[in-house]
Amino acid sequence: MEVINSNAKDGYTKSPNCLKCKYFKVTWEANFPRSCTMFNIKCRTMPSVEVFSATRQQCPSFDLKDGIRA
Repeated sequence: MEVINSNAKDGYTKSPNCLKCKYFKVTWEANFPRSCTMFNIKCRTMPSVEVFSATRQQCPSFDLKDGIRA
């Protein structure tokens, strides 16, 4: 599921890719397989989707993992 921010200057922007974020972790829990260590949440969807649904803003803490290109 892709979250789109309609408040962006250019019209629409995609949500950050959690898989490239240093705060993203995979859990062993079948019901909540993804987590974000920055916000201390576990969820079924990508954490950026949960952050957007709670705040109506894109994730403010996205930070690329070391060695990953944008």
